[in-house]
Amino acid sequence: MTREAQVTPGSQAALRQANRERVVAALRRGGTLTQAEIARATGLSAASVSNIVRDLRSMGTVSVRETSSNGRRARAVTLLRPPGVLVAVDFTHSRVTVALGDTQGHVLQEESIDYDVAEDPARGIRRAVWLTETLLTQARVDRSMVAGAAASVPGPVDPGSGLIGDITCMPHWAGFNPGAELQERLGLPVQVDNDANLCALAETAEGAARGLEHVVYVNVSQGVGAGVIIGGRLFRGANGNAGEIGHIGLDERGPVCRCGNRGCLETLVGAPYLLDMLPQQGRVRHGAALLDLVRAACEGDPGCRRIIAEAGAALGRGVAIVVNMFNPQMVVIGGEIAEAGELLLDPMRRAMELGALGSALGELRLVPGELGRRAALRGALRSALASTF
Repeated sequence: MTREAQVTPGSQAALRQANRERVVAALRRGGTLTQAEIARATGLSAASVSNIVRDLRSMGTVSVRETSSNGRRARAVTLLRPPGVLVAVDFTHSRVTVALGDTQGHVLQEESIDYDVAEDPARGIRRAVWLTETLLTQARVDRSMVAGAAASVPGPVDPGSGLIGDITCMPHWAGFNPGAELQERLGLPVQVDNDANLCALAETAEGAARGLEHVVYVNVSQGVGAGVIIGGRLFRGANGNAGEIGHIGLDERGPVCRCGNRGCLETLVGAPYLLDMLPQQGRVRHGAALLDLVRAACEGDPGCRRIIAEAGAALGRGVAIVVNMFNPQMVVIGGEIAEAGELLLDPMRRAMELGALGSALGELRLVPGELGRRAALRGALRSALASTF
């Protein structure tokens, strides 16, 4: 059975679209490929690849030329990059970042502003639009030259409605539709996705998980979320809630979580919880930022090292459940806490050894992300690029 028969989102049209996306993704990774190479890379039949390439050529997405492979006639397929500029927006709890990129994936210009994004979604959108327009003006780019746009938000996004889910770490954003608001103000469609999903896309395309097909990216910040890549494709679930691992219950007598349950993973490793553990009398005190705690731990502060170690152990227990479920090749840790390196990862590994199947851990690699705090922005640029094809 070919892999195309396994991709069954519902209608034949949805199946054809999914298979087109597989072909485009293979060309994006591999550059110019013959149709036989595309078939091997995607698992699609030769006949299906031939039909998809014909469709993509008629759409102006690819060019095709005659060539030879192993002494036989072949058709070389090349992905055509559309002209224009991409816009990527990254909303975090207290900051808005906007980047302009070209359709080769290069960042042309980038700017961030500190802002209380969590408090008022409509005002957060207005600040993002103002920053976008400022960058376009500085770069002397007319809005008509924008080929695609995408935004990252720290919460689940329903793929159908575009609405932010109730368990976002920015409660005022629950039920809000940032894509529709951005589209109305910018005058162009804007793809919106969860930050962990976009980080996962970026790390598998150009970061720590390059070339891997089964990856879990864990983003630890105000909350805890995961982007899950299965067979090279992002898994979002029925309504965008896949990857909300911060609400795995680990202690039924633990603190009450914002989701209403007790002892969720987020209540053990989220930034507010960790910062609340800081001693009253110490080098790093209440009111500090998570990065201050991480830096102090790396510099040897015993209290901060203990906080990071306990966070690593709790995170390992939660991730062990995810590893048993999805059996990834790699787990990538992102967010500011990832800068603690082995202070976090070592207790994670020990906890995972106790909670995950040995066969699931045998080939698994646990690593910090390579793209750091720019991962979501890079993923948004990739999402914007995908929307142009």
